[in-house]
Amino acid sequence: MKIYNCVLIGLSTLAFFTSNEISAQQIENKPYYPKGFRIGFGLTGGLPTDGDYEGALGADARLQYDLSRKTSLTATTGYTHFFQKGEDAGFIPAKLGFKAFWGTQFYAQGEVGAAFGVNGQLDNSLILAPSFGFANKFIDISVRYENYTEYKTDMIGIRLAYGFSLKK
Repeated sequence: MKIYNCVLIGLSTLAFFTSNEISAQQIENKPYYPKGFRIGFGLTGGLPTDGDYEGALGADARLQYDLSRKTSLTATTGYTHFFQKGEDAGFIPAKLGFKAFWGTQFYAQGEVGAAFGVNGQLDNSLILAPSFGFANKFIDISVRYENYTEYKTDMIGIRLAYGFSLKK
């Protein structure tokens, strides 16, 4: 039931933000992000919502392809480490996502992928991760919820990232 709710929330959020156009400010004729690839490097701090873990810290790299000024496809990987009093655990995420902007800098993103346990403490798991954020030409700040179907915890995290266009 937990997975169903997470998927339902993510799809509802995505449908809302891609079907409603907010025009509080005039958008320039030139797209804010040029069409093409961007790359970002981020750090995430998180708090598990239940389970055996006390906190999480991760680093990631995200490749983004801008389809238009309002929509992008993403691919993210990195490393996330869960801390606990006993034995810590870590995993490597591999996620694909869709990002939809409203205005020029705020966005909603949904990601789905897999988590690969690296130290024997965690099995492989499906990841579902909706997020909301702010991005300008170089900085990306987002708040996200991550659901791990095979772990005893979920996480609410804040990601701070530096990104740039790969187009000259």
